[in-house]
Amino acid sequence: MDDESGERTPPTSGAGARPRFSAPSPIAGAEGQGAPGRITGGGAQRRPATHRGFRAEPPTVPREQTDARQPVTEQTATLQPEQSAAGDQPAGRAAARTRTANSARWAAAAAGVAAVAIVVIALLAFRLGASDSDTASPAATSTAASTASSPTTLAAGDIYRFAVPSVVAITTSKGSLGTGFIVTDKGVIMTANHVVSDGGDIAVIFADGTKSTATVASGDKAADIAMLVPATLPEVVVPATLGGGVAVGSDVVAIGNQLALADSTTSGIVSGLDRTAKTDAGRLSGLIQFDAAVNPGSSGGPLLNNQGAVVGVVVSIADPGNDDSWSGIGFAVPIGGALVAAGDGPGGGPVL
Repeated sequence: MDDESGERTPPTSGAGARPRFSAPSPIAGAEGQGAPGRITGGGAQRRPATHRGFRAEPPTVPREQTDARQPVTEQTATLQPEQSAAGDQPAGRAAARTRTANSARWAAAAAGVAAVAIVVIALLAFRLGASDSDTASPAATSTAASTASSPTTLAAGDIYRFAVPSVVAITTSKGSLGTGFIVTDKGVIMTANHVVSDGGDIAVIFADGTKSTATVASGDKAADIAMLVPATLPEVVVPATLGGGVAVGSDVVAIGNQLALADSTTSGIVSGLDRTAKTDAGRLSGLIQFDAAVNPGSSGGPLLNNQGAVVGVVVSIADPGNDDSWSGIGFAVPIGGALVAAGDGPGGGPVL
């Protein structure tokens, strides 16, 4: 028959019933002398009979023993994580040291790469800078040379202030009127020859108002240039700065005693070079043509460039109507030719 658990139980009574054996109980007084289920004493030991088809029931463990074991199990389970953590601690420290060492190696490698990159960039920058410097050097040299060779350009007002201390007004006792300018530190005056060629007494007035008589040191009628030596000099003698050649289109300034208006200043440009003109002194050639306004009384005055240097001596104007009126064309002897005509020393004129 089947029990409640579904297992088949052999019959205990009736036909075919098999005897049921149970494990022998321990003999009183013999506790502790033998294992349970085993008879000890003077007789032979017997093993409990086991019949085929029957299973021995497991011994029943008292509840108190089961409860007594449970804390041990819990204690063991509790101690296992601690032991595991204690065992893992050296491994964790080793892993941390490994990570630190790896980080240090990576940092050192990165620092080395950065140092190499900085060196390469510095070398490239040095080479590029040297190349730029080599390329810029000719341009810088050219610019510096150009700046050094290009004097400062002055406005007309500045030219007037710079040059007027050297300018003098000239008159003669026969009514001639003209202009001149100081060319040496001894006060020698250059002027147009036709201004003083009438033979009258010569009088000069310096820029500071000093008045003096003068004598002709030399004169060249062909070039229309004369040199005068004054009897009295001003307290401060200011020689003019003598320049060189000019070009068509160059700015020029004329200062003179035109129409008896002392130190009249006009400006213009060079209109032409190597001109020939008919003047009171005769026919002159190699002249500078300019358009700065000049009039009677301007003859012998300086023609200045835009640095304030004398480039010519005014000698004539174009006068198609023969009325001594300004027509927009003036002529000047180049300063180089004027110096040649003035001579250089005794017999040929004053030392310049």
